[in-house]
Amino acid sequence: MMNLRIQRPFTSTPRRQEGSVSVMMVLALAAMAMMAALALDGGHMLLNKTRLQNAVDAAALSGAKTLSQVAGGANSASTTRTAALNTLTQNANATGNNELATAVGGNAAAFAVVELASSVYGPFSYPGPANAKYVRVSVSNYSLTGFFWNFAQSLGALGNKAVAAIATAGPSPTSPCDLAPLMVCGDPTKYNPGAGMFWGFQFGDLQVLKSAAGNSSPIGPGNFQLLDFGSGGSTVREDLAGGGSVCRNVGQNVDTAPGNKVGPASQGLNTRFGIYNGPVSASDYPPDLVTTSSNPAITLDDSVNPPQNKYKGQIVTSSNGNLTAGANAIFDYNDWRTSTAACVAGSGSGCESHGVFERRMLKIVVGDCSGKNNGATSIPVLGFGCYFVVQPMDGGGGDAQIFGQFVKECEGDNVAGPSPSTDTGPQIIQLYKTYLTGSGTPSTDS
Repeated sequence: MMNLRIQRPFTSTPRRQEGSVSVMMVLALAAMAMMAALALDGGHMLLNKTRLQNAVDAAALSGAKTLSQVAGGANSASTTRTAALNTLTQNANATGNNELATAVGGNAAAFAVVELASSVYGPFSYPGPANAKYVRVSVSNYSLTGFFWNFAQSLGALGNKAVAAIATAGPSPTSPCDLAPLMVCGDPTKYNPGAGMFWGFQFGDLQVLKSAAGNSSPIGPGNFQLLDFGSGGSTVREDLAGGGSVCRNVGQNVDTAPGNKVGPASQGLNTRFGIYNGPVSASDYPPDLVTTSSNPAITLDDSVNPPQNKYKGQIVTSSNGNLTAGANAIFDYNDWRTSTAACVAGSGSGCESHGVFERRMLKIVVGDCSGKNNGATSIPVLGFGCYFVVQPMDGGGGDAQIFGQFVKECEGDNVAGPSPSTDTGPQIIQLYKTYLTGSGTPSTDS
């Protein structure tokens, strides 16, 4: 007879599984403990980064305010530096900032660097130039308590636990400068910033910033939305390339410049896309960080009333800054911002190696064109718009328009004009984006 015990299949008993479950529980608890410890370290870093940035911002504002009061004095640089460091120390000694106070250790001069410059773009140094107006305060390495970080460091998984911060402050521009010699016509009855409406324009709206031959001009016959900022085509070229320094105020008048001037206008504007024709160079006018645009280009259908912007034969529409034409996506302001952020972070593709931040943004006059007609005319300034240039300008014919998306009202936009101290009206001391020396690229720590 066959032995039934031999036929019985082997099965694990609960008692035999007890050891395996214990090991799994230990590993799971260890993993959860490690995650909790890293979360603690991450939260600790974020908290101290915020506290440090607040202290550095306050120090830069204090230094710039002091500099505006003592500029030209024999000890203006040292007085400015002392004011900035004193403010940093006071912030470090505030309630809840014990760790920052310990790091400063009563010696703010060894903890932070204070530098001065005559331009918001630098170069910064100490004691800085005699005509310095801007103050930059930086902390390159604020070391923090490690907690679990120290154990992870011993495994070679992490570097030092530290944060950094930088801030630049100086006088505000009181009116937009570096204006492009272009104008769009706005409706003074349709200005409601609270509702996101600016003279009839909303964020992302696509507009013609310069008309082409054969287009009906919103100003009147003979005008192509160009403004008279100087003498002829050479000034149009330089101003559209970014070499102008014209400032205007709301309530002033601007004069139109009849004539198309397609060649100078395209030569100047297209430098922002890395396209160089005529007497312009990359050394004087570098491209934007991102020069991508949709191909084929957007065109204007002027055979209908009102005219329609079209792409691949479809009408272009905007929704929260996203441009589409039927099922076709168009490279727009939102795409450009995403690509620019990736370039600044060093993770983007197609970035211009010598590109400069925000070269595709133009400051445009918004005028009240009601009742105007042909020829040179004077138009009241309603305000200023910041426009994103969607694509390069065609070099001639009926497709030589400049297309731009309205981004925001452009007044006091955190970038100083070339000579903000010469602007009319009162100034305030404000924070600016901190730019990396010589590149026009904003620091990720500002």
